[in-house]
Amino acid sequence: MNTLIIRETTRMLSALILVFSVFVLIRGHDHPGGGFSGGLIASIAFCLYVFAFDAPTARRTLRLDPRYIVAAGLVLAIGSSLVGLAVRGAPFLASQWVTIAGQKIGTPLAFDVGVYLVVVGTVMTFVFGIKER
Repeated sequence: MNTLIIRETTRMLSALILVFSVFVLIRGHDHPGGGFSGGLIASIAFCLYVFAFDAPTARRTLRLDPRYIVAAGLVLAIGSSLVGLAVRGAPFLASQWVTIAGQKIGTPLAFDVGVYLVVVGTVMTFVFGIKER
């Protein structure tokens, strides 16, 4: 079913869903949420596009091939896990923190962003594969 109401509602809701997914991602270090939950929520926004329009329109909205998104997420997650080894000889996945503009930013956030990207890329690969057949 491809109606005007569904298409316009999808356009409005998808932006709000993506903002909420980033909120869940950033909040996830100290509270429930994180990269996995945020990634699933972001995938919902793009899945709405697939169902309201079609897979090629959703691919154009996503702008990158989902496999590239998965690869970038893996590189970021693994890279943030290795920072402790490189900097101080700390164990794998040891947290490293730096203060930028009064905010503590560390490798756990980078790891969560990597997980976020892996989840979005994986879900969208599955959805595009199912919808395009």
